[in-house]
Amino acid sequence: MNKHIQIIAKSLSIAEKQVAATLNLLNDGATVPFISRYRKEVTGSLDEVQVADIRDKAQQLQELDKRREAILKSLTELEKLTPELEAKINNADTLATLEDIYLPYKPKRKTRASIAKEKGLEPLGLRIFEQKNIDLEGEATKYINPSKDVKNIDEALAGARDIIAELISENAEARTKMRHYFQNKGTYVCTLAKGKETEGIKYKDYFDWQEGVKNTPSHRVLAMRRGEQEGFLKLSLLPPDEDALILLENQFLFSNNASAKQVKIALEDSYKRLLRPAMETELRLLTKQKADEEAIKVFAENARQLLLAAPMGQKNVLAIDPGFRTGCKVVCLDKQGKLLENTTIYPHTGDNNAKDAAYKIAQLCEKHEIEAIAIGNGTAGRETEAFVRGLKIANTLVVMVNESGASIYSASEVARTEFPDHDITVRGAVSIGRRLMDPLAELVKIDPKSIGVGQYQHDVDQNKLQQSLDDTVMSCVNAVGVELNTASKEILAYVSGLGPQLAQNIINYRNTNGAFKNRESLKKVPRLGDKAFEQAAGFLRIRNAEQVLDSSAVHPERYALVHKMATDLGCSVNELMKDPKLQQQIKLQQYVSEQVGLPTLTDILKELAKPGRDPREAFEAFCFADGINTINDLKIGMQLSGIVTNITNFGAFVDIGVHQDGLVHTSQMANRFVANPNDIVKVSQVVQVTVMEVDVARKRISLSMKEAQKEVSTAKAQSLPKVAPAKTPQKEIEVDGDLQEKLSALKNLFK
Repeated sequence: MNKHIQIIAKSLSIAEKQVAATLNLLNDGATVPFISRYRKEVTGSLDEVQVADIRDKAQQLQELDKRREAILKSLTELEKLTPELEAKINNADTLATLEDIYLPYKPKRKTRASIAKEKGLEPLGLRIFEQKNIDLEGEATKYINPSKDVKNIDEALAGARDIIAELISENAEARTKMRHYFQNKGTYVCTLAKGKETEGIKYKDYFDWQEGVKNTPSHRVLAMRRGEQEGFLKLSLLPPDEDALILLENQFLFSNNASAKQVKIALEDSYKRLLRPAMETELRLLTKQKADEEAIKVFAENARQLLLAAPMGQKNVLAIDPGFRTGCKVVCLDKQGKLLENTTIYPHTGDNNAKDAAYKIAQLCEKHEIEAIAIGNGTAGRETEAFVRGLKIANTLVVMVNESGASIYSASEVARTEFPDHDITVRGAVSIGRRLMDPLAELVKIDPKSIGVGQYQHDVDQNKLQQSLDDTVMSCVNAVGVELNTASKEILAYVSGLGPQLAQNIINYRNTNGAFKNRESLKKVPRLGDKAFEQAAGFLRIRNAEQVLDSSAVHPERYALVHKMATDLGCSVNELMKDPKLQQQIKLQQYVSEQVGLPTLTDILKELAKPGRDPREAFEAFCFADGINTINDLKIGMQLSGIVTNITNFGAFVDIGVHQDGLVHTSQMANRFVANPNDIVKVSQVVQVTVMEVDVARKRISLSMKEAQKEVSTAKAQSLPKVAPAKTPQKEIEVDGDLQEKLSALKNLFK
C-alpha cells in the first residue's frame, strides 16, 4: 500500500499524506461527494475530481498487482522463475512492461519457431544469432534430419531464422523501442473500402485520410474506427518501415558475416510478421483507450451541465409531446409534478381540429391554473409551439424543452411503475413537463447514455463510461441536495451512502409513517445504519423541519457547533440563520479544533447565510426565431439565437430550431484561439450565431459565434437582418363565434 501511495502521489502531484488519508476514507466506505464536502481537513481540501482520481488510480494499481501475482504463479509452476526475473516483474510499473517480461515464457499455441524447436533446430538458431564466423553450411548440415522434416540446408536455416525472429520479437528492449517508435512516428492511413463508394457518404471526410497518431484527436479516432467496423473504411496504423528496421538492426546486428546475413533476414521477417502486427494491435488498443478517456470526459462534462440546467421550479405545467398525424399528447401536472389530466389534440390536421385543439388547451389552462406550457422539441415541435403561442394565453410561459431520452423513460420499468394505467405517449409528455420544472430530478430516471449529449458513447468502454456517468450524476445530485419528503426513489438512490435498496426503504417508510419531521428519524428506516446516515444526512433536506438546520447542508455532526455559535452570540440558531449581522460577528478562528478546521467552518457560515442554496442558475425562458422551422429555411448570413445542446473537443452543437443541430467549430467560437470549447460555452446556454454554410444533402449546418464574420457572402449577409426570437404568434388561430362563446362561458365557469 505504501508503494501505491507513493506512485499515486507522484502521478497526480498530490502529497502522500493527502493520498493516504483519502484511501483510508475510501476503504472505510466513504463516498467521493462525502469526502470532498465533509472531510476537507482530513484530505487537505481535495475536490471531487482529485478524490475520484485517487480512487481510480488505486484500482488500476490493484489490477496491475493481480496480474503480477498471476504471472509469478505461472512462472513458478513452469519452473522458470529466477531471482533476477522476479525482481524485474516486481519492478514493472506498467501492464505493457509486465507483459513484455512475461512474453518469452508465456505458454503459447504453435508457432513457426516452436515447430522449428520440435525439429531440434534451436541450437542452430542460437549459434547463428551469436553472429560468429562459422562454417554456416557445415553447421546447418549437422541438423539435416528427414525424419524430422529437415531435408536440406535451406530448411535447416529457415527453421533457425524462425527461432531468431521470435527471439527478436519477444525481446523486451526491442518491444519498448518499437512501442515508442510507433507512438511517435505512427500514421493513421484511412481509405474507402472497396464497393462502398455510394454507401459511406457520412464518412466522406475519411475516404483518403492520413494523420500522425500523436496528433489525431479522439473524435477522429472513434469516427474512423466506427467507419471501419461498419465496413465503409479501411484503416491501418503504421510507421515508416525503413526507420523501424534500422532501429532493430542497431540493436541486433553487430557483425558482417554469413551468420549476420541470416540474422538480418530473420530480423526483417520478425518485424513484418510479428513485431509490426503486434505493435499495430497494441497501438490501436492504446489510442482507443485514450480516445475513450477523452470522449468519456467530454460526455461526463456535458451530462453535468445538462443535469445542472436551471430549473423553472414548482409551477402548474401543461406539457405537450408534439406530433402531426398521430396528434399531440397533452398532460397537466401540479406543482409537485403529479399527473392531473391527459388528452390528445390534433392541431395540424385541419382547421376544425385546430379549433378544437385551441378550445381544449384554453380549457385545461383555466381548469388547472396553468403557469407554463412545455413543448417537446422533436417532430412537429416548432409547429406546435407556433400554434400554442398563437392562442395568446395570458400569464402563461411557453417553453421548448429538449426531449432527448423521454421515449427511453416512457418505456422504462420506472415509468411503468409510476404510471401503470397510462401508455408510453402520456408518460413521455409527463417527462417533458417535469423536465422543465426540475431537469435533474427527471433526468436521473434515464440512463445517462440516453440524455442526448456526447458522441460515440456506444463505441467507448462501457464499464468506464458507466463509472464516469455514475460519478457525475452522484456529484450533481449531492451538489444540489435532495428534498427528503418529495424525492423519487431514482434520485434518492444517487445520494451519498444510499443506493437503490435504501432509497426504496426510505420511500416505503415515508409511505407508511408519513413525512420525515427531522433527519434523525432517518435512522428508523430499515437497514439504514450509522454509516449510511453519516454519508447521506448532509445531502438530504427537510423543508420546514423541526430542526432548522435540517433544511441546510450543515451535517448533523456539526449541529452542536452551530448551537455553540448561537449561544456565544446570545441568540437561537433560528435567529442566527435569519440575521446576516449576527453571522458577521462569528469569529471562525475561535471554533477551530482538531476535528474542525477553517474549510468546514467557512462552509458552515455559507450555509447559515443561504441554507440549502441551489447552486444552479436562475431559469430564463427562450424561444426560437419566427419562420425558421426547417433546414431549408436557413440562408447564409442569417443571425439567430440558439441553445447549446452538446460540446465536443472540436466545437459545440447548437439547436437553432430546425430539427438539426448546427456546429460551431472551435475556429468559429471567438476571435482568438480556443483550446477548450467549455471555456466559451456550456450545455443549455443561449448563444447568438451566424449561419456560415448549409449542406442539406448531408444535413450539416456550419455556424459561427465570431463577432466579425469573414467572407460569409458579405452582400447576402448585409441584406439579411437579425432574425428576432419569436415574440408574436407565427399563425393566429381563427376562432369562430360558437367557439368564442364556449371559451367565454368556460372563463366565467372558473371565475
